[in-house]
Amino acid sequence: MPVYKAPLRDIRFLMNEVFDFSSHYKTLSNSDLVDADTIDMILEGAADFCENTLSPLYQSGDSEGCHWNNGDVTTPKGYKEAYDQFVQGGWQGLSYPEQYGGQGLPLSLNIIKSEMMGTANWSFTMYPGLSMGCMNTILEFGTEQQKNTYMPHLVAGTWSGTMCLTEPQCGTDLGQVKTKAEPQSNGHYKISGTKIFISAGEHDLTENIVHIVLARLPDAPKGTKGISLFIVPKFLPTEDGQIGERNAVNCGSIEHKMGIKASATAVLNFEEATGFLIGEPNKGLHAMFTFMNTARLGTAVQGVAHAELSFQGALPYARERLSMRALSGKKDPDKVADAIIHHADVRRMLLTQKAIAEGGRAMIYYTAQIADKMSDALAQGDQAKYQELDATLGFYTPILKGFLTEMGFESANQGVQVFGGHGYIKEWGMEQIVRDARIATLYEGTTGVQALDLLGRKVLIGTRGKIIATYTSEILKFCGQHARNKYLRRFVWDLTKICTQWGLLTTRIWLTARKDRDIVSSASVDYLMFSGYAMMAYFWAQQAAVASDKIEKGDGKESIDFYKAKLKVANFYFDRLLPRSQGHAEAMMNPSRGLTSLKSEHFSFDY
Repeated sequence: MPVYKAPLRDIRFLMNEVFDFSSHYKTLSNSDLVDADTIDMILEGAADFCENTLSPLYQSGDSEGCHWNNGDVTTPKGYKEAYDQFVQGGWQGLSYPEQYGGQGLPLSLNIIKSEMMGTANWSFTMYPGLSMGCMNTILEFGTEQQKNTYMPHLVAGTWSGTMCLTEPQCGTDLGQVKTKAEPQSNGHYKISGTKIFISAGEHDLTENIVHIVLARLPDAPKGTKGISLFIVPKFLPTEDGQIGERNAVNCGSIEHKMGIKASATAVLNFEEATGFLIGEPNKGLHAMFTFMNTARLGTAVQGVAHAELSFQGALPYARERLSMRALSGKKDPDKVADAIIHHADVRRMLLTQKAIAEGGRAMIYYTAQIADKMSDALAQGDQAKYQELDATLGFYTPILKGFLTEMGFESANQGVQVFGGHGYIKEWGMEQIVRDARIATLYEGTTGVQALDLLGRKVLIGTRGKIIATYTSEILKFCGQHARNKYLRRFVWDLTKICTQWGLLTTRIWLTARKDRDIVSSASVDYLMFSGYAMMAYFWAQQAAVASDKIEKGDGKESIDFYKAKLKVANFYFDRLLPRSQGHAEAMMNPSRGLTSLKSEHFSFDY
């Protein structure tokens, strides 16, 4: 089975050498809480917890799964003890305000910790991960009383949180939500309805679970404009904020899933459960997007996590497995055959995994700095700055969520392929990564939904293409700065071409959509994937720029092999992965009639 080892060298390379997190942290209002020793302590502590506590539970948790018994859910063996250790370590409150018991550190440190946890054991990470979105929503939209009641317990990790959107009749189309909220004379509400696919909806890890629920008031307008948001705890808090009587929310069942089996995905029945309005009436969807954007970034991390874990599982096998001789001559002459790592096609698969994991990590870490600035602006009450940063993050979010989860799933499949037939056998643990990775392209908005959000809402309607012009100008500025770097010339040339193409494609779709409205939908996934390949190329070029500078200056001689490897993987990305963008470019500009001209009845297999 894959044994997780935290990639601390690469993490520190991005933090210290590429993105200069030290200078970044000095721009934040909580900079006095962050220093090099604190960062090292967090990285080392998280690595130890992930490697020695979470990773050993990864395969056993999948084999056992969760148990449902008359509404109660028990997590797999070892999960409760691991969660208790997580709580004792103060990991949940890492980036939350000190006034609620948190450590007040930048959000980026929490994201980096979550990447390590997610790679070691994604099923486990789902439980505290859902609480983060719950906390963010209460922090931004809750009353002072709600914050004081729920935040200390959520920050400590003794209570957990969920996001209750989906219902049997609707998933993405939340305008169809039927759950009702009846006002009561005491200012509370009675919540009635059924929610499905609720991650961490019921379990035995915490003493209380705080559900954030979308529901409709009696006089609510139809569609998404008539949705409100409510806090519905499993146990009602007492006046002093402790556990009170059981609320009327029950777990009807848990799903039997393809993967992440140790994460309880619940059906929750609300039977006139007591709820508390959070935010303004009929504006719940706006508040929920705080939760959803957090979750989407967390899911983008999952793409990196599964690429990394599959690579870590495939690499040692490729070094040990003997099969045939390398075409360029014997590599292991004293053995019956050469290790498969010497075969070019196996290297193609390994390098694809490595390029995706390390390129995706760079994309996540840069975006984490934007999240830091947003969190700081919110804490300082600077709404204008917050809105500006939110728009920037809104551009990155669908690309990271859609592109990285698709690439993470591909990487997981490549890991199985490296193993050959052994990869299909459960005991090796590689097929589990594929099953676990598959959900990432589905929840928090499928790839198609992310693509429509990017092309339709963010690029065409929201900014009329200006956001692409702004982003590509940043890339072109980088190209101008490094045009004379002998290591980066081909990167600069390829980036310049793809930036020009990105703008032209956006304009062509905009013009075509005047007559062919369906092209926005038919082109959107190809547009998202093209954008993802282009964006990752830029982040690989940035890593190559730092690595080449270190090589030229002779800095860090003990790390020279690391820097040389960075350059080689960057070249592999531009040679083998970036060219895929051209297939997406050609496909997206084909007329939508190729998809829409066939009548629905002609899809039948029974003629």
